Amino acid sequence: QVQLVESGGGLVRPGASLRLSCAASGNTFSFSTMAWYRQAPGKQRELVASITCGALIEYADSVKGRFSISKDSARNTINLQMRSLETEDTDVYYCYADQVVTSLTYWGQGTQVTVSS
Repeated sequence: QVQLVESGGGLVRPGASLRLSCAASGNTFSFSTMAWYRQAPGKQRELVASITCGALIEYADSVKGRFSISKDSARNTINLQMRSLETEDTDVYYCYADQVVTSLTYWGQGTQVTVSS
């Protein structure tokens, strides 16, 4: 079994920066993709950024140039560096991982990011 635990959320002012981390534990062999999603109440969960085992990275258009995803494969951790935060970035951010070998997907419990003046 795999557990994903997010950390680093909080309340910041517009223009500030935050760094989210997601640590994977358990049976963590060969994640195909790890990613960050976000979801506001009453809205669909949306992809923020993803990184594959081959280091291919994708970003949502709304965060390009402001957010940066990185992976520490040795520690099974991904990070999301968020800069120039906007009020529209306020959401619960979820860590995601999947495994091709097992065809299983995993989600973290979510961490709240609130951007407010």
